[in-house]
Formats: sequence, C-alpha cells, structure tokens
Amino acid sequence: MALGDAILVCLTERPMTGYELAKTFDTSIGFFWKADHQQIYRELARLRDRGHIQGREVVQSGKPNKLVYTLTSEGRAALRHWAARPSSPASIKDDLLVRLYALDSVDIDSLRADLMARLEYHRDRLSRFEHILKSRFSHGAASPAETGRLLVLHLGLRYERAVAEWCEEALETLSTGATSVTPIGGGVRDING
Repeated sequence: MALGDAILVCLTERPMTGYELAKTFDTSIGFFWKADHQQIYRELARLRDRGHIQGREVVQSGKPNKLVYTLTSEGRAALRHWAARPSSPASIKDDLLVRLYALDSVDIDSLRADLMARLEYHRDRLSRFEHILKSRFSHGAASPAETGRLLVLHLGLRYERAVAEWCEEALETLSTGATSVTPIGGGVRDING
C-alpha cells in the first residue's frame, strides 16, 4: 500500500483540508499506517497531478485561504483498483524482539526498562481504542463504511491487549529469573534450549 491509497481512503469519509487529513492520520488511520504531515502534503500534490483528487479553495476572512480536497471519479476508480488487489501480510521489524532473541547477551535491566515502556505504550493505545469504541460506536455500526472501521478497531483492540499481556508475561519471566515459559498450547518449555 502506498500513502496515496491511504489518503484516498480518508477522503471517502468526507472532503478534507491537508490539515484535517493529517489530523485524521493522527487519530485513526495513523494507528496502522504512519505518515507525517509533510509526507501527506507532498502526496496530496502528487494525487492532484494524477487527477485523483481536486482542491477547492475556500476563502476565509482573517485567515489564509484553505484548500479542501475531494476525490475525483478517477480517484474513486484508482481506489477501487487498489482495493481489488490482494493485500500483503504486514512484516514485523521490531528491535525489542531481536534483543530478546539474544537474551543471554544483552543487559537485562535495559531490556526490562524497554519492556516497561512498551507495556505503557500499548496500554495507552488500548485505552485510546476503548475510548473510540465507546464514543464512536456505542450503538454498533450504521453503515458499511462504519462496519469496516469497527472491524479495524476490534483488531486494534485485540492486538494492543495481546501485546500488553505479552509484555507483562515477559517482564514477569525476566523478573523471576525463570528459565521456562508456558507455551500457548500448554506445558512448559525451557527457554535456554
């Protein structure tokens, strides 16, 4: 997926300014597709050049004028074409997991501190997702678009909860100096061999 595809998806919700798109990334799509504000503005120019979006200038008194972007018919066709292609599973690149792989060669106190920070990060995101669920979807979903957003939110909730629980397990294992962990399927496995 490219950033342009994510922007086209955002614009299916409603016309937005570049600032509003950046805020949308900060509070929704950005939970699973990162882009900074400058990247978004550069991509808006590319999408406009391709004819996938159009910008309408809105005159404001006392403030600079703003551009409100909407999808064009070409943009909707490009979005449908992109959405029809098979997706690729996400790949994981996580330096914490690489450090854990070499547990006998790293500083355990630094690793514990990193795990605590990671735990707080995922607890915070879980709390934010729970707030979104309660405030935006207290009555479920009313449209197909909302159903899609709700399904994504449910996955986010499960993911954040699972990672937070795993961080707690890892911290407990490292705190007790245990040399075994309980596998998902049950039983005990020696982590040293």
